[in-house]
Amino acid sequence: MPAPSSAAAAVPALAARAASVGASPVREILALTARPEVISFAGGLPAPELFDGAGMAAAFRAVMEEQASVALQYSTTEGSPALRGATAARVARRGLPTGADDLLITTGSQQGLTLLAAALLEPGDVVLVEDPCYLAALQVFGFAGAQIIAVPCDEDGPDPAALDELVARERPKLFYCVPTFQNPTGRTMTAERRRAVADVAVRRGLWIVEDDPYGELRYEGEHVPWISSYEDAADRTVLLSSYSKIMAPGLRIGWLRAPRALLRACVIAKQASDLHTPTVNQLAAARYLADRDLDAHIAIVRAAYGERRDAMLAGLPDALPEGSTWNRPEGGMFLWARLPEGSDATALLSKVIEYDVAYVPGAPFFAGAADPAALRLCFVTSAPDEIAEGLARLGRALKG
Repeated sequence: MPAPSSAAAAVPALAARAASVGASPVREILALTARPEVISFAGGLPAPELFDGAGMAAAFRAVMEEQASVALQYSTTEGSPALRGATAARVARRGLPTGADDLLITTGSQQGLTLLAAALLEPGDVVLVEDPCYLAALQVFGFAGAQIIAVPCDEDGPDPAALDELVARERPKLFYCVPTFQNPTGRTMTAERRRAVADVAVRRGLWIVEDDPYGELRYEGEHVPWISSYEDAADRTVLLSSYSKIMAPGLRIGWLRAPRALLRACVIAKQASDLHTPTVNQLAAARYLADRDLDAHIAIVRAAYGERRDAMLAGLPDALPEGSTWNRPEGGMFLWARLPEGSDATALLSKVIEYDVAYVPGAPFFAGAADPAALRLCFVTSAPDEIAEGLARLGRALKG
């Protein structure tokens, strides 16, 4: 047996991006609040009791009984033709003419973001985001080595003049936004702001990445067209969405719609990433769309979520300290609140968790200067009575 060497050399260091991009604070908080007695408004989890388990089980059974040899085999990177066709038809019915060849099926829309970063970004490229912004998008762009700059926003979305100035000065590759029921704020970008964003992209030369995981979860108000539906911006808009919030997040099925050259680049990036999204999941989702009425299921989910949003809105005046403010989202999963001036939602969280309730501090969602008083509340995971109890605990924690 050979003798051990006297001194082993150190292994090479991790890539710089692995050290510079931190873990998701939301995931960290979820780990802290995993105890069953905790009422958590921290996650972004759909309500599991509203999943159509029977319908999904039937879809999987049909797939395995009728085409197991296909379902268990490798598949094309672009995705199942049946699922792409059914998804394209849904997108077209919502106002954006789309064919199956315009879509790439992704492993959740989160993967779509990662593929776009791989296809579009070089280290050092500038990316513009909303202020605040979806946290996992900040992680994706950070891993790509991008310089992330926040666009000032108000309750109607990004400030068009500020966006125009930043594009002119910084020459970014893309602007990433969640125009409808945004994560984390729940706000919806007005039609006028969407038109202004498209105008900046056309005039200045800019990719718009429009993420729409929540758009079908509307409880009040009127539908606002996708930015991607503006014909003059069609060659520079990417639309992402997912079946996670309307069917089941565990399927990990999303989709990406993009101009042909960019779509092809994303296909190649996906080949290098995971070859394809699991075949059996794609076929089960396609079978569910063929055999079941997804729109009827979404209507059930919307009704329940609307009640839960209203329960949270009703309880907030007693739960939050005097001087707090919050918005009234027209749909989606999240509500954005702000504690009185001088408050630190991050520092207060450890005390709040002692009362067996949790929220997500707003600070991690900001690419620029953070608002320490802000926090995000998810209202869809808990039933109305549990929301009332959770807000009562929150009130005791914040006022105690």
